[in-house]
Amino acid sequence: MPFHVAGDDPGTDFVNLLRQNGLDPFPPALPGTIDAGHATTVLAVRYADGVVVAGDRRATSGHLISHRDMQKVFAADEYSAVAIAGAAGPAIQMVRVFQLQLEYYEKIEGKPLTLEGKANQLAEMLRGHLPQAMQGLAVVPIFAGFDPAREAGRLFQFDVTGGRYEEQDFATSGSGSLHAGTVVKLGYRPDMSESDALSLSVKALWHAADEDSATGGPDPIRGIYPVLAVINGEGFRQLSDEESGAVFADFREELTEG
Repeated sequence: MPFHVAGDDPGTDFVNLLRQNGLDPFPPALPGTIDAGHATTVLAVRYADGVVVAGDRRATSGHLISHRDMQKVFAADEYSAVAIAGAAGPAIQMVRVFQLQLEYYEKIEGKPLTLEGKANQLAEMLRGHLPQAMQGLAVVPIFAGFDPAREAGRLFQFDVTGGRYEEQDFATSGSGSLHAGTVVKLGYRPDMSESDALSLSVKALWHAADEDSATGGPDPIRGIYPVLAVINGEGFRQLSDEESGAVFADFREELTEG
């Protein structure tokens, strides 16, 4: 670790530590606009014991599919997750820096940030990213986690300027967010079980993919299914492809029976 004189110590601010050592995680925006790969539809749904976070797997570049199996849901730490939508490269970079910052804070302070503090930190990173967002590289994530103080799941939405908004029931982001949000709104119940929330998330992503060309639907031939993760009192857990496929199989059966 570098030595800091009084007044220059970044304290627990990991991003400032990087900048002081010439490692700015968010370099200045380039002139003009850039046609970069974009992550599309993600969502988070509260249920009785926590939060389900989900995302489709498609990334697009203009009218082309640039990736079919992109990861859009990441564990931020043991009890929280970030789901990304927007410019894929900057979004993944932001998540990696955010993960390091939470780990750095916990090592320095000896305790983790509160869930609200983590959401505030992510909002600050989005404000720092605004110059790049103005060049067409916008990042609009969803942050969700389990709050031990409240013994409940909580979720937050953001805008490109760093605005942070806590949602009570569910949140969606990305090109298919309108369609996914409508499905979740119609099917949401506060007392849902974990399996109900997973099923509703898959249903919402399927309908979003059916209406939005940038959102990828389940692909049984390639074995590609939506990323599904659960956060509750036991921590963050991402479902395997086999488990996600089983959730989709149940939904497919429901569709054929209907």
